[in-house]
Amino acid sequence: MWSCSSLCRPSVEKILRNSSSNQSPSMSKCTSSAMHSLYTISKRRRFSHGSIIHNPGERRRKNLFAFQMDADGAMVGNLKLAPEVYHALSHGDPVVALESTIISHGMPYPQNLQTAREVEAVIRENGAIPATIAILDGIPCVGLTKEELEKLAILGRQAQKTARRDIPQVVATGRNGATTVSATMFFASKAGIHVFVTGGIGGVHRHGEQTMDISSDLTELGRTPVAVISAGVKSILDIPRTLEFLETQGVTVVTYKTHEFPAFFTESSGCQVPCRLDSPEECARLINANLTLGIGNGTLIAVPIPKEHAASGKLMESAIVKALEEAEAEKITGSAATPFLLARVNELTGGESLVANIALVKNNALVGAKIAVALAQLRMEKITSAGERKLI
Repeated sequence: MWSCSSLCRPSVEKILRNSSSNQSPSMSKCTSSAMHSLYTISKRRRFSHGSIIHNPGERRRKNLFAFQMDADGAMVGNLKLAPEVYHALSHGDPVVALESTIISHGMPYPQNLQTAREVEAVIRENGAIPATIAILDGIPCVGLTKEELEKLAILGRQAQKTARRDIPQVVATGRNGATTVSATMFFASKAGIHVFVTGGIGGVHRHGEQTMDISSDLTELGRTPVAVISAGVKSILDIPRTLEFLETQGVTVVTYKTHEFPAFFTESSGCQVPCRLDSPEECARLINANLTLGIGNGTLIAVPIPKEHAASGKLMESAIVKALEEAEAEKITGSAATPFLLARVNELTGGESLVANIALVKNNALVGAKIAVALAQLRMEKITSAGERKLI
């Protein structure tokens, strides 16, 4: 559900103005009274980070003026929620956000579509609703239909790689955008989704102290209250400097069932982190503490790739070094660098890195869904005096 302070009130006021100018005095008075009652109801809802936290006492009440609901989903402002995502959020059920750059820029069609469907299936099988986020024809979508997911997969690199900075341009021009970690976090937070699964986040690039090439994923983690479940930082990057940057941003970094920060394709990076958690319930309690304290930044939960799918560390490092040299020679920088490096590493490892990538994303989806379920249960535990469940 959504913030009445930013969405419901303007909608109500607009309707009141229209009704007063176009209707008879008696009809206008009736409409104004109805709108006043509607807005009074809306004001009684609790708010958090721009999204309405559902009031169970009004669970069956539909605000048709603030929400335009049809078979394709709910339009709230400029954001479209898929029907099942809308339903889950309005009832406090677990939802897991997914990025779309991995679909359009991470692997070729039809393998990208198959992987996207399999990742969504893993989330459903573990009790949560998947919400793949993308911008389609200028409309930010939270949750995609089968047809929309296939459209994005077929578009591939024709869909613009969209970080937070690119959102206004893609929306204003009516283009298609595949969201990166930063853009996905932004939209997830707006929708009230607290858990987001991805493969690996961006970070400080190697030689970043000279180039200042630092992913916006890191600054987004420093200002957006969404928990990101990943296999750590992409191993093509400078992991120690990335962790230092996250510390400066005030981001809580957690390792799952290990003390050592994972290196994406491999289980370990040699970097220790101070916080280790060993169950979805422990992760949920940490996320909930972050939200209830209003700290305002995200949490990074690093999950090692399963041992049976981990790539050889020496093989990966050798391929990464060669790919970096080629990127430098060809002057490939900025947002084009990561897709190029990942694709080149996959070629140099004979496809081993792509197999590992798919395996780790599915594993992250498994862990993320369990965390989302535990978080939803935790946030529904407080019982009101009327005996209804209530989000805390």
